Amino acid sequence: MRLGPSRGLASPLRRASTLRGNTESTPFHHAFFAAAVAGHNYYPVATSIKARPSARPSVMTQCRGIHSSDRKSSTIAEIPEAVPPSGSLEPIRAPLSVLPLSMILRSLATNVVSSSPFLLPPSLRIMNVLAHSTIAILNPDKNPLLRYILKKSFYAQFCAGETPAEVQATINRLKKIGFTGVILGYAREVDLIGKETGGAESASGRETQEVIDNEVAPWTEGTLETVRLTQPGDFVALKFTGAGSLALHQLKHRLPASPVLHRSIDTICELAHQRGVRLLFDAEHNAIQDGIDDWTMEFARKYNTSSDSATIYGTYQAYKKNAPQVLERHLAEAQEGGFSLGVKLVRGAYLGSDPRECFHDTKADTDACYDGIAASVLSHQWNGTLQGRGDYPAAHLVLATHNAESVQKARAICDAGGAKADIAFAQLQGMADEISCELVEASQSARSGSSSTAPKLPAYKYLVWGTTGECMKYLLRRAHENKDAVQRTKSGRDAMWGEVVRRVKNTLFLA
Repeated sequence: MRLGPSRGLASPLRRASTLRGNTESTPFHHAFFAAAVAGHNYYPVATSIKARPSARPSVMTQCRGIHSSDRKSSTIAEIPEAVPPSGSLEPIRAPLSVLPLSMILRSLATNVVSSSPFLLPPSLRIMNVLAHSTIAILNPDKNPLLRYILKKSFYAQFCAGETPAEVQATINRLKKIGFTGVILGYAREVDLIGKETGGAESASGRETQEVIDNEVAPWTEGTLETVRLTQPGDFVALKFTGAGSLALHQLKHRLPASPVLHRSIDTICELAHQRGVRLLFDAEHNAIQDGIDDWTMEFARKYNTSSDSATIYGTYQAYKKNAPQVLERHLAEAQEGGFSLGVKLVRGAYLGSDPRECFHDTKADTDACYDGIAASVLSHQWNGTLQGRGDYPAAHLVLATHNAESVQKARAICDAGGAKADIAFAQLQGMADEISCELVEASQSARSGSSSTAPKLPAYKYLVWGTTGECMKYLLRRAHENKDAVQRTKSGRDAMWGEVVRRVKNTLFLA
């Protein structure tokens, strides 16, 4: 289920998209692109003004009737409503102006393909061939020309680099733009379908030297290197099935991690804890998710001992009907065990492969579940979606979404001073830049303003590193996950096109 942004809220995150009325522009020469990069990053004062809240946002109680329960909540989380702000004569910077022109043009091209019902299917077929081909000429790691083309296009748009030096350069560029940090992943993908039908069962859970050498050890070293490449405050995404058939077998049968695999995970957690890097344990297919939750809570008990921060974050998929109950149970365990809970909240990405009965019946139900969970964890208050007894445990939130309305609702809580949890907003590198850059612009405006109480809005970009060939499987998976999000990709396309037009118009006006 690809859940794109709702158009029901007139959010300031739509500013970039409102430029689409300017796209009926006369043709222009490509030479203007380069000139448009250097400066001219402000809307005209006459047509756009600095928006500042004139009053504290009003509040409304957020309730849901889907999950009925006899339990009584100690407190109810309230979600502030956005109030139309009053204006000043101060010019506001276009959020997408922080991006270099090369990134704008790559994003525009990517969104044009993703939003087209004619271009996307053949593109997916080509990517599938490149990701799984055994022919050298179609292998990006063996064909220098193919590698060059891909690395300058799709790879550059979504991935961090092939070497530590390239990865560091990419991270530094993103932070220079204004992003708080990155969520970095190791681009090791495992064919789950093939493994589930044969490989994992044939292994029978045996920790053989062959499995250790060929599957567990490469995943462990790759993940450790990923932690080393990040900086304090960054995140590392960890996918347990990247460890291969042994991990998959144990997760599927809800078994404890085998000794070697357990030591590997513990070593990764220890290094991350020492470096001040946080780990996001990815959600995966429904058949193994209970096992992933078991392992996540085991390591959270060991490493999330401070109430002020969390090292281990579990991933909760709001499109699943049982998401509130699972999170309620984990919050209760954290409350009883005296450790903090890290919550990475997503809508979900396995609608096409997991049983349909696992998911909410409608997108509206998924949206309500997502926003209800976010409000509860962010404000540390029980509500109609998450119900519990007693004081709320220490919990910290990664709001991973490309939905502008969900981001706006979380921002409203932060603006109203209701945020009790650490929050990080996260979007995929190369996608939803109109949302990410709005957060960057808001944070930079707050830092440069006179208010010392302005809420922090940390914005992170998720990207992977590895060879071009290794990353092709990742890119293919992301493409399939987002192939139904036509409305969202159209919004991204329009935002990028509007930014191109704005830069050209500013260049022509000032030339």
